[in-house]
Amino acid sequence: MMYQAGLVLEGGGMKGMYTAGVLEFLLEQNVEFANCYAVSAGACHLCSFLSKQRGRMYRISVDYLDDKRYCSVQSLLKTGDLFGADMCYHEIPDKLNPFDYDTFAKYQGNAYAVVTNIRTGQPEYLPMKDLRTDIVAVRASASLPLVSRNVKIGGEYYLDGGISDAIPIRKAVADGNRKNLVVMTKEVGYRRKPVGHPEIFKLSYRKYPAVYEDMKNRHIMYNGTLDYLEQAKITGEAFVIRPKKASKIGRIEKDREKLTALYHEGYEDARRAYPELLEYFQK
Repeated sequence: MMYQAGLVLEGGGMKGMYTAGVLEFLLEQNVEFANCYAVSAGACHLCSFLSKQRGRMYRISVDYLDDKRYCSVQSLLKTGDLFGADMCYHEIPDKLNPFDYDTFAKYQGNAYAVVTNIRTGQPEYLPMKDLRTDIVAVRASASLPLVSRNVKIGGEYYLDGGISDAIPIRKAVADGNRKNLVVMTKEVGYRRKPVGHPEIFKLSYRKYPAVYEDMKNRHIMYNGTLDYLEQAKITGEAFVIRPKKASKIGRIEKDREKLTALYHEGYEDARRAYPELLEYFQK
């Protein structure tokens, strides 16, 4: 069933395994959303959700942990990307774990990958229609600052959408979605702290001072969105599924058992919330 509602997915690196678990449960229930907004790891998992490939979100996250082409210092030194772009966006979807491009293209709603324009520092919401070409938007959304190359799309350069709009609930509401499911990777009670040593970003992105400004103010923007989200829950504009406690998963995590546990946590949280979620959408 497709709900005329928004799906908002936070990023979070390998913490996105929680999101993968939530989406896996929803995929089993044949739940769809008319409009989807996803950041970084959330954008990666959204692709498999919309292509309706059960189990793929989990497999692509754990099957290549020991492959240096997937995520390694060697990849960073060799290519400029900690997460190897060729491996993640070509080798895996085209050969190792084939992506169902045709099913994705049949999705009747709107899907957006949230990216940060590093010239302006502003978020942009790039549509995903045909992943054969639009996969570059997913790559840009998931390109972490300092450990990824800038991604060129058209005449602009982009990085991780989480820099400028980590939880795009405002965009979802502005687009007319009166109800939204928001899946977060940060636990209940989390508040973002100021980034340590922001001068690193000033040095690394000398040509793009907006990146430094975004990173310096990131905690203010993020915590402001948390406050907005609490109000949206009261007004009925948002239903939130998020971890109840902090995980010990790093943004770059190689422990398969920890990742699997977080995946199951997301799945079980979605299963428990499902009756209430259905009631929310049917009101």
